Amino acid sequence: MRWNKRDVSPQAVRELSERFGLDLLSSSILVRRGVLAPEDMLYYLEDDTRFLRNPFLFSQMEDAVDRILLAADEEEKVLVFGDRDADGVSATTLMVEALAGIGLEAAYRLPKEDEKYGLSRAAIDEFAAEYGSLVITVDCGISNHAEVEYAREKGIDVIIVDHHVLQSGLPPRALAVIDPKLTDSGYPFRDLSGCGVAYKLAWALRFAKSGLYKQQVALLNVRPVKDAYVIEAVRLSNLVESGRITETIVPGMVELERTRLVPFLKDRQIFVWDGDIQKRLLAKALGKSAEVNFYDVRPDVGKIIPQAAGASLVRLAELSKLGKYSGRASSELDVFASLFTTFALRKAGSLGKADRAADGAGDDEALQLVALSTIADLMPLRDENRILVRQGLAALNRKPRKGLAELVARQNLVGRRISSNDAAWQLTPVINAAGRMGKPDVAVQMLLSDDAADRGTQADALLALNVERRRLGAECWDAVYPAAREAAAASGGKYVIVGRPDIFRGITGIVASRLADTFKVPAVAGTFMADGTAVASVRSARGFNVKGLLEYCSALFIDYGGHDAAAGFSLPADKWPDFERMAAEYLSAVDIDQSEESVDIDAELPHEYLAPALADLVERLEPFGEGNPPLVFLSKRVPIAQVDIVGKQEKSHLKLVLDFGAHRWPALWWNAAERYNKDFDESDLLDVVFKLQRNYWNGQETPQLGIVDARKAE
Repeated sequence: MRWNKRDVSPQAVRELSERFGLDLLSSSILVRRGVLAPEDMLYYLEDDTRFLRNPFLFSQMEDAVDRILLAADEEEKVLVFGDRDADGVSATTLMVEALAGIGLEAAYRLPKEDEKYGLSRAAIDEFAAEYGSLVITVDCGISNHAEVEYAREKGIDVIIVDHHVLQSGLPPRALAVIDPKLTDSGYPFRDLSGCGVAYKLAWALRFAKSGLYKQQVALLNVRPVKDAYVIEAVRLSNLVESGRITETIVPGMVELERTRLVPFLKDRQIFVWDGDIQKRLLAKALGKSAEVNFYDVRPDVGKIIPQAAGASLVRLAELSKLGKYSGRASSELDVFASLFTTFALRKAGSLGKADRAADGAGDDEALQLVALSTIADLMPLRDENRILVRQGLAALNRKPRKGLAELVARQNLVGRRISSNDAAWQLTPVINAAGRMGKPDVAVQMLLSDDAADRGTQADALLALNVERRRLGAECWDAVYPAAREAAAASGGKYVIVGRPDIFRGITGIVASRLADTFKVPAVAGTFMADGTAVASVRSARGFNVKGLLEYCSALFIDYGGHDAAAGFSLPADKWPDFERMAAEYLSAVDIDQSEESVDIDAELPHEYLAPALADLVERLEPFGEGNPPLVFLSKRVPIAQVDIVGKQEKSHLKLVLDFGAHRWPALWWNAAERYNKDFDESDLLDVVFKLQRNYWNGQETPQLGIVDARKAE
């Protein structure tokens, strides 16, 4: 294994440390990871949900909200249609609860058994027969052009809430399409999970019940500058800034009507901070005869944000974090806009923990679903995903929501801090199992049921489905592996494509992932269905983007979709040989990195740094996952205090105690027993590449090192 430790500029490390008050080790890690821009640092250093992006940045969010509010007013029948995986299950649950929160009882449906992914004609026909009038797709729909048209013919409106890439052409002619991956979506962050996009719609619906929805608002501030006055204002629509103006007024030189302020503020509800002072300053700037009608919002804000009560904008600007992350000093107007936005969102219950109504879920409960979906769907843990996952996991650790509480108890996670790694290995695979086994309703019912006994029953059923999924996976792997090994050899070790009727449809993704992990190359696993179609999953390796492969072969497909690293498709079974040929053409021509396996090192640590406080540093940079892998450290010339071989399988493991002087650390090195007394022995010093991990045993949590690689020190 090749060890990579990228050189970084000491000056860049010092500048980051000084600007953001970080220790030098944390700064060097972030610089080495390319986290340098102030706006990127925000999402590493801040947890507050007020830093999340406004859902009304989506160009069609208002259309979606208006249609849903109309459905609630008219008591229409609404169907939430989701995907069968953990992201789709979470999104379906969140959307049903969000609609209940505005008084709209919606039905839900997900593809079951061998039904294909996405909105189907059968679902539309069933809903039309029940006189339904609005379908909201979550985590699907962007590829359902024909189905959306069919729904329109039936008199059913469709709102698409998705996060998948549009295959080609224009999006479906739905009433509204909310998808951050559309080039004209208006939303600046493309990598929300499907449930994350549903959360944005739920947030917008909650805000729509406040008095500020669609209100044309202007924030006004006047400040003296030498012999003049600066009058500045910002326009907000659904808290999205739509314009900004600054006028410098010398008293007696210009009348109010001749300034740009009048057309800018026309027909707007004007808010100011500290009305008495603003009134005096306006009179000095424009004369006592000039009248500006405004509302002093400071007392109201002070009730919601006590730390702002009684403070001036000048003082609040000095305390503000905004300038630290924007690359420019915060103005009084910037601070006013930030305070007003936070106040409005908290008042609307769209930020932080919302009181749970009898028919809706609080924000803490919704964020738990968003966190799990983001982890399950391998969304990059950058930008606002970091806050969504951090807050969701924090809420999960405080009090698991209904359904998850039962699952957490059965997975023996009660009483321990659930990390993103725990969620990825012990929670999301179980939720995914329901869809893989063709019964996603089991997972949704567990999350939605108000009956504790029923939730427990569904949780037990879910775990049983997961056991069955694992059994099928093991049996399938034994059958597939020989053919996969031949396919890898035939491709010269560049890719693996396996299509067999004995691969269970629900685990093609698992098989493809295991093939990619085993052979370290892009992999395709397909199965042949009784209806004459083939269904397959594609998984990436070595940075390969699967989108190009799917587009190259798209003429063969019935449908396809997914993400950069994971996708799926279906095609007529008799076209499978054509797919293998075209895929071989494409994959043979693409430059896939086939160099020696490598590991990127975040920092080299002197022995004295291996102290318990290292765990605090690691925790500050969580959550870890896609786009933000766990920290990897290097320490050199480490003495071995103890070696044990553990494990009963063919490949055994090494359990070590490493001596760093002031502290000794337990360490585990998987599948490395054969290297002991061959590459090194107990008397040697080791150069060790490792991750900091937590070990749980008999209810006790202890830190340990997970060894990635090691070699005898020179």
